[in-house]
Amino acid sequence: MATTTKKKTTASKSKKLKYSKETYLTWFEQMLLMRRFEEKCGQLYGQQKIKGFCHLYIGQEACAAGAVSALDKEDKWITAYRDHGQPLALGTDPKKVMAELFAKETGISRGKGGSMHIFDKEHHFFGGHGIVGGQIPLGTGIAFSEKYNKTKNLCICFMGDGAVRQGAFHEALNLAMFWQLPVIFVIENNGYAMGTSVQRTSNVHELYTLGEAYDIPSAPVDAMNVEEVHDAVAKAAKRARTNGGPTLLEFRTYRYKGHSMSDPAKYRTKEEVEEYKSMDPIEQVRKTILDNKLAKEEDLKSIEDQIKATVAEAVEFAENSDFPDPSQAYEDVYQEEGYPFITD
Repeated sequence: MATTTKKKTTASKSKKLKYSKETYLTWFEQMLLMRRFEEKCGQLYGQQKIKGFCHLYIGQEACAAGAVSALDKEDKWITAYRDHGQPLALGTDPKKVMAELFAKETGISRGKGGSMHIFDKEHHFFGGHGIVGGQIPLGTGIAFSEKYNKTKNLCICFMGDGAVRQGAFHEALNLAMFWQLPVIFVIENNGYAMGTSVQRTSNVHELYTLGEAYDIPSAPVDAMNVEEVHDAVAKAAKRARTNGGPTLLEFRTYRYKGHSMSDPAKYRTKEEVEEYKSMDPIEQVRKTILDNKLAKEEDLKSIEDQIKATVAEAVEFAENSDFPDPSQAYEDVYQEEGYPFITD
């Protein structure tokens, strides 16, 4: 097996339930929606209906689903350019996400952002950022605004394992700890950054230990298991809301596809990919549901059919929407007056 930073995980066995029936069914539905949506995106990209850059979330669905269930609706989210999964888990309309990928005016960013710049003000999702590591100081600033305004909200800031080599990552961690900001830094470590393994970029392979240099509570998380993700994020959220400051979590996950649609991922073996698929986060939850008789096979099939219809409806909506008029090119570029976050 190729060298990665992952710790081997094991599939969920029949066991005493940690959470409610509704939670497991919600996780199953959220993760399956992300999976089917992204699979369809891959097909549409091959048909050249989606163009430009496109980074799929297939395999990493537990990262978003487990975090959503652990946080509050008023908490803020920000991530890098692999950004379709989080808004779908948060409740963003799939039709608007798909239309954005088609560059249509009905898209969530009015067709001007595309795959790497999904935003949703209603669900407090601040993107979607194309510059590697560029979202990390932004997430820190969002957390600063929450503390400044004396809310109990936090910001969860996602990044890839490649972004931790950027200087902005270390500057942000230093300020977040110094000012005790309510931020959860999440490294979605899928092992390869753009295509280079973690072992070939630094002698620090246990990425969570980077937070220890700033005295930030830090931990690795089996992010192929949605329960483990929920537990870790809930613990970090409690710390943030009680003035305990930031947390750094290393989500050890895996992407089944290449870095982007243009990446054939020949740097990995088929055996490695299949090994991780045997720990699939959706199948773990499916097994837990069935083993504990939370639902029947036909119930899960009904959910799958509904999700298939939802994705098909999103594609139809995007196909039938118009492209933005060229006159809109200079709209939504500048904030005319006032500051969006800090208020007296």
